[in-house]
Amino acid sequence: MKALFIGGTGTISMAITRKLAEDPLWDLTLINRGSRSAELPEGVRTINADINDEADVKAKLEGLEFDVVCDFIAFDVEAVKRDYRLFWDKTRQYMFISSASAYQKPAAHHVVTEGTALANPYWEYSRNKIACEEFLMEKYREEGFPVTIIRPSHTYDERSIPMGVHGDKGFFQVIRRMQQGKPVLIQGDGSSLWALTFNRDFAVGFIGLMGNRHAIGEAFQITGDEILTWNQIYQTIADALGVELKAYHVSSDFLSKAGDKFGYDFWGSLVGDKSVSVIFDNSKLKRLVPQMTTTIPFHKGARIALEYVLTHPDKYEEDPKFDEFCEKVIAALDKAQREVNTR
Repeated sequence: MKALFIGGTGTISMAITRKLAEDPLWDLTLINRGSRSAELPEGVRTINADINDEADVKAKLEGLEFDVVCDFIAFDVEAVKRDYRLFWDKTRQYMFISSASAYQKPAAHHVVTEGTALANPYWEYSRNKIACEEFLMEKYREEGFPVTIIRPSHTYDERSIPMGVHGDKGFFQVIRRMQQGKPVLIQGDGSSLWALTFNRDFAVGFIGLMGNRHAIGEAFQITGDEILTWNQIYQTIADALGVELKAYHVSSDFLSKAGDKFGYDFWGSLVGDKSVSVIFDNSKLKRLVPQMTTTIPFHKGARIALEYVLTHPDKYEEDPKFDEFCEKVIAALDKAQREVNTR
């Protein structure tokens, strides 16, 4: 079977690419700019192109057809409209990577299924994903365009550490603060529930839907089975680092307002996503992919990731702006507490 991935080397997709490369059933081709080509396994073909250059991509795809096409880097309606034009007659299945953040906020219920309404007034990213889904499902209903919607939640790999509050340069500065014995910001009181999925586990669920005719015209959330609080997530990371966790809890609302001056969109990423407790009911996925389960729980996944991160510090940047933000938030709240306690 022939598959085409647009992207294919990111956090979610690299594990799928590696797994398919080991499966003689699949013949995999990637369209990307080649930034991580050296990390690709043998047998994976690449088409070096910018997917946004539609004319060039169309020319390079001339005469090719695929059983499955998946776009891992489509974030707005214009991108999926382009994909529809490119692939409407070239594939038996088009898989779109949406997001579990598209589910309604505020949450009507903590248990989330594929039937949960889609509505997120807090985060433009999520609204764009919803709009993509609506366009693609309209094309399915009206023209039979063979779409499958995938809604990941928080998926990570050996190169990344899941964090709730971080700066523009990602999680690395939070790790540095832990190592330096500094307080780290955790949204709310840290008790909200969250699902983390290692990308190798995600790949099992995803590949089980590839080429599966029962997945056409359907949406599937793919997450691990493990549910943790954010306090447990940060404590697990601190334990893996061998340091004391100095948690500093701050309301998501305060963080979002304080973060505006620094250019941080905590209103979307926290209020519109990570501060909301969710438990994903994956029974729909498991009916089609019964082998989908958590094989890498977070206490193992965190250590896998930290081993890579700490041995490849050249691949990460320190973030003094985020450090400044943390210190200002902590100083302001400490001052407020002292003033309240003064009689």
